[in-house]
Amino acid sequence: MTASSAAKSTSSNTGTIRGEEKYTNTSFSDDSDGGDGPLPPLPPARFAFGSRTWKEVAHLLLNLPEALLGFTYVSVWLYAGVLTSVTVIGLPLLALGLTGARALGRVERRRARALLGLHIEEPSPLSRQRRRHGFLPWMWTALKDPVAWRTTLYGFIRLPWGVLTFALTLCLFFVGWPFLGFAARGMTNLDRAMTRGLLGPSSELERRIAELEQDRGVVVDTAAADLRRIERDLHDGAQARLVALAMGLGLAKEKVLEDPEAAARMVDEAHGEVKLALQELRDLARGIHPAVLTDRGLDAALSSVAARCTVPVSVSVDLDERPAPAIEGIAYFTVSELLQNVSKHSRARTAEVELWRKGRRLLIQVRDDGRGGASTASGSGLAGLAERLGSVDGLFAVESPAGGPTVITAELPWRDRSAG
Repeated sequence: MTASSAAKSTSSNTGTIRGEEKYTNTSFSDDSDGGDGPLPPLPPARFAFGSRTWKEVAHLLLNLPEALLGFTYVSVWLYAGVLTSVTVIGLPLLALGLTGARALGRVERRRARALLGLHIEEPSPLSRQRRRHGFLPWMWTALKDPVAWRTTLYGFIRLPWGVLTFALTLCLFFVGWPFLGFAARGMTNLDRAMTRGLLGPSSELERRIAELEQDRGVVVDTAAADLRRIERDLHDGAQARLVALAMGLGLAKEKVLEDPEAAARMVDEAHGEVKLALQELRDLARGIHPAVLTDRGLDAALSSVAARCTVPVSVSVDLDERPAPAIEGIAYFTVSELLQNVSKHSRARTAEVELWRKGRRLLIQVRDDGRGGASTASGSGLAGLAERLGSVDGLFAVESPAGGPTVITAELPWRDRSAG
């Protein structure tokens, strides 16, 4: 090896060593020691548990104060009511206490909904008819209320459970942190089972009653809205035209002798107003219940609706017999409203309507190749349609990805026409 090559080798090794020193200094330097650059920022500090676990911990810590309040309330009215049950005020006191127990259960269901994500249907309320009939029927109904008695039992057994969960959660919070999440999940699962079993509706029949009461409200609201729409259409449409027609004929009558030509023109205008008024009345009658539906059934009625749609629509009705008039009318107006949405919003080129029967259900499916994006979100027309179908024990499903296509399926209960 020559002297020059040895020098180059020595210089190369020195550069490597200096490079390693420079890398080492850069890697372990910070802002205060004059290094080549700052360290990358540390990740943000965060809790070890997610929001769901913290909500469960909060629920367990609130068990104790809730259990103390519930146990105190239940003990006071129950002991007082039982001790005075031989007197006049005993049974009314028990009835009032049971009514308050229902309110306690309502609060607990809301707490479970907010902190545990447990959605329990509200039990059906006490019979309003018996409340109207007087105090004694109301008291008897309250004393027989199974929901209130189960809430009373819930108030008794919650005290030892609340003490246990509060103490255990607090201890794990300070000395057993790694096990807190698992213990909280296990204890809240028991809480969920207890709440669901004691604070839910008494039976499937009671759940069904609650659903029907809610559906009845939807039906009443829908009927009231339809009556207001019919009244508005009559007042603003046909009625206004008939008033103008009467005034025009009155003026024409006065001018018959003075100016026969002007009177003839007024009569001609009145004749046009009569035609428009008749057309509006036909449209209004079709909106209430079309004659073609009564006379010829769904196939002909839906074909008529499809012919008025701005998009070419193919209609297929596969029914061996006609359903009850009420179900037939709901099916007709469902398809009519969906085709109106296709005309107004879908920007589709074609659409299809299919109806068929499957067991005791009438199925409706409307497809279009439009832009999609249909939704049953609150405030949309489809949301109102879904509520109307739900009020008669029907189903409504929307599949409408962005860009299309849109497929809307509706189900209605089948009722024979003889029964309807």
